[in-house]
Amino acid sequence: MVKGTRKDAEALREEIAGVLAGMGLRLSPDKTLITHIDEGLDFLGWRIQRRRKRGTQQYYVYTYPARKAVRAVMAKVKTICRLNVNLPLEVLLHQLNPVLRGWTNHFQPGVSSATFGYLRAYVWQRVIGWIRRKHRRMNWKELRRRYCGGGWWPADGKVTLFNPGQVRTTRYRYRGTAIPSPWPQQG
Repeated sequence: MVKGTRKDAEALREEIAGVLAGMGLRLSPDKTLITHIDEGLDFLGWRIQRRRKRGTQQYYVYTYPARKAVRAVMAKVKTICRLNVNLPLEVLLHQLNPVLRGWTNHFQPGVSSATFGYLRAYVWQRVIGWIRRKHRRMNWKELRRRYCGGGWWPADGKVTLFNPGQVRTTRYRYRGTAIPSPWPQQG
């Protein structure tokens, strides 16, 4: 198939619609997108795109968190951190940790390490900002001693802020022939 021809895209759409009709499914014209893998697509919060691997001339298909998904979790963190500063830090951490843990678990099996590091810095900045608003006259030394256990990562007693940067990603498991295909093999 020639890249980018409208005629071929329509033929592919009709072929897929025929296969899906046999299963009792149909394509939604509003939600169906036929695009080249080099341009990429967003699906269930993932960005799927073929890119050149750094340091080589080889191309691979990568899945990583879509910008919309990253913005959504950042908005949740921002909303939670804008809550009442009269609450103890422990309450804030109990609200943030499940959100961060769930989001990183969803995006763990992709190329997400850089995104997790970015989210780690963002969450730290928001929580420290929340603590600074709570104690406006407290200097950094006292703030770290009281709310970070002498280090830099926020904690309150036994509750520690979940660190997205420490989540290890599980890269791809090749399943090529294990995935069933309704199309006959050519070759």
